[in-house]
Amino acid sequence: MLLRNTFHTTYCTNIHPGGDWDTTFSALEKHLVGIRNSVAPGMPFGLGLRLSDKASRELGLGERLADFRRWLDARDIYVFTMNGFPFGTFHGQPVKDRVHEPDWTTPERLAYTRRLFDQLSFLLPQGGEGGISTSPVSYRHWFATPEKRVAALKSGARNMAQVAMDLIEKERETGQYLHLDIEPEPDGLLENSADVLEYYRDYLLPEGISLLSERLGMPEGEARSALLRHITICYDICHFALAFEGPETVFGLLAEQGIQVGKIQVSAALRIRADKSGREDALRALAEFNEPVYLHQVTQLTPAGVRTWPDLPDLLAAPPEFGELRAHFHVPIFAEGYGVLGATQQEILEVLAYLAANPVCRHLEVETYTWEVLPAGLKEDLAASISRELLWLRNALEA
Repeated sequence: MLLRNTFHTTYCTNIHPGGDWDTTFSALEKHLVGIRNSVAPGMPFGLGLRLSDKASRELGLGERLADFRRWLDARDIYVFTMNGFPFGTFHGQPVKDRVHEPDWTTPERLAYTRRLFDQLSFLLPQGGEGGISTSPVSYRHWFATPEKRVAALKSGARNMAQVAMDLIEKERETGQYLHLDIEPEPDGLLENSADVLEYYRDYLLPEGISLLSERLGMPEGEARSALLRHITICYDICHFALAFEGPETVFGLLAEQGIQVGKIQVSAALRIRADKSGREDALRALAEFNEPVYLHQVTQLTPAGVRTWPDLPDLLAAPPEFGELRAHFHVPIFAEGYGVLGATQQEILEVLAYLAANPVCRHLEVETYTWEVLPAGLKEDLAASISRELLWLRNALEA
């Protein structure tokens, strides 16, 4: 749905199971029209589509993609953004660090992303802008030495630059503006604003300018502008809250370097605040969120910087003294907290307030993919929960 005549808002369908196309489409058939009728009756409704590699391949067979476009058009639903981060199965079995597989050092990630852009281009309304969010290059704990990390960043930059070249040529041919939205997250090779600035300065721009100059004959300045136009950032509010970074700081630093924001994922982390007497109760409540499917990094702001535990069991095995911890768990955005635990809803409100005055991005996507693994007492009907989140976002933004 379009809010303030500026912001295309939706939810990400990675909340639904979708290992193959039939499963993906079945979930859309079951939920999508009802959600639209709850939050935007009689209005065009935007969709944040998640396709696994297998689902994307199957959608490309025969007339399926054209049939899907007709199905969307008949219901006044349009796709403007896609989630190209999880490549494979994302529900029902352990994902953990495998969410980064294959990473941006591989031809498989490049081929998958190119295919998604071809499909987004076909589904995108005429004259529309579209983006695809993606992995922050790779998972940092896979690289044991600085040399291996540098090699991964260089390789990732070269592959992303090839995507930028595709998108430049597609815009020339079709007039569509498409962008790849890199999503920093805890323990990614890019996890905060400093990592993003370093990546663009030392890897993406040097590798990309060289490629575009060689392949497309672009002068350096033109190549730089094209890279910054087509390779953008997905600002996941949960992830930047875990990095203890606020919107004014991050958006300001990005703007200084010409780095654009292609998508904002509206999501909330768990916030654990307790004095010494309340820590045991808080940790017991936090342990209820320990589950085997996803990584749930925990962060703490210390005088030396942000400390990160790679997963919730690591924190629970030897908890520190703390005044505040934050845990990566994408809890529903409409809740301020859960018993003795809080949520980073205030950080969402700060981003929305910033956007109201500085619309640095037009694409907003609620991304609460952990509904299936929430503690039982926190679950509602899935469609009702998604609708409630979208209505909360609409009311917060319009306020």
